[in-house]
Amino acid sequence: MKLRSVLTALALVLGALLAPGVGVLGGATAAHAATKISHATATSMFRSSAITWSSSGGCSDRNNSTCTSFEQLNLASAQGAQTLRSASGCALNITGGTETGHASGTYSHWNGYKLDFGKSTCVTNYVKNTFSYIGVRGDGAPQWKSGAGNVYADEGSHWDVTFYNCGGC
Repeated sequence: MKLRSVLTALALVLGALLAPGVGVLGGATAAHAATKISHATATSMFRSSAITWSSSGGCSDRNNSTCTSFEQLNLASAQGAQTLRSASGCALNITGGTETGHASGTYSHWNGYKLDFGKSTCVTNYVKNTFSYIGVRGDGAPQWKSGAGNVYADEGSHWDVTFYNCGGC
């Protein structure tokens, strides 16, 4: 067995023992092992933190773009939303989850890394006054980066947030 394989296996085992439910990032070529959760688990977590959600279609079907689904959401993304809620003190309403219809990519809505939050003065002021402005995204959306590395993009009608981790949960 190659040394890298042994070290990767050891890191996964130690990571699971020391931080259950948290994925381990190996080398530059290793895929991030994210813990996926169900829609029911996510909604329970959000309810416990007084986070609301809504959809234009009033549904939660992952395969319907007018729904807001949390099926296959990364645990770290759900925890990141909870961290945002507690740190900011702002009311949060999630308007986009893992449903189809968003842009594709590794760190996408579909893959569980992103959530959309409805705009409010409280959230906007918190993001702009707490995080570092990092310039505009390819589509022109201005972006701010948290100290934890999560990225908040102002898409005009909502905040598009990429959770690389739980933000200090």
